Amino acid sequence: MKSKQAGVTLIGFLFIMIIVGFFAYMAMKLLPSYSEYMGVTKSMNQIATEGTTGKSLDDIRRQLMFKMSFQYVDDATVRPANITIQRDPGGGSQLNVTYDKQIPFMYNIDFLLHFSKSVPLQGNVDQ
Repeated sequence: MKSKQAGVTLIGFLFIMIIVGFFAYMAMKLLPSYSEYMGVTKSMNQIATEGTTGKSLDDIRRQLMFKMSFQYVDDATVRPANITIQRDPGGGSQLNVTYDKQIPFMYNIDFLLHFSKSVPLQGNVDQ
């Protein structure tokens, strides 16, 4: 009676480990940027719920940058110029944050991530 072996060979196992290692390395490079984006989102939601009546765009930017510093968002990632307020035709306002982040991966390969988030503001924003 002949027994048949089952399983993965050493070369097959190494091939699988290389693929898993590649995707693990990619995840280690990308996850900090997405957690930073979650900090931006949380800070924007805090600003939106506090209300913005009587505040200027500069006041909102300053307050948002202050809140993002507690969420470990780097000042070089989100600059004050990336924070805008868009007026809606109905009289409301939207707080917009749009920024790009370039992450070096290996050799001359980089990831370019584009983040954009808008939240409705409560209250009127002064010019």
